[in-house]
Amino acid sequence: MAKADIHPKWYPDAKVYCNGQVVMTIGSTKPELHVDVWSGNHPFYTGTQKIIDTEGRVERFLRKYGMSSTQASSDDQNKK
Repeated sequence: MAKADIHPKWYPDAKVYCNGQVVMTIGSTKPELHVDVWSGNHPFYTGTQKIIDTEGRVERFLRKYGMSSTQASSDDQNKK
């Protein structure tokens, strides 16, 4: 026989909060879940892209591989 009282308490109506608002209700072992990202605000599901640039890494990458718009415009002027 299985051991009694080894499983955590199950909350079938656990609420998921994002930015202080209830976004969905799910089953969980915790009564409340606080999340930063969920399908309603994730770029993959919403179709929007948001690049968080820390320490200029994105700009440095774009400059290194010639994808920066400022470098492209200066290259066009040099060719004339």
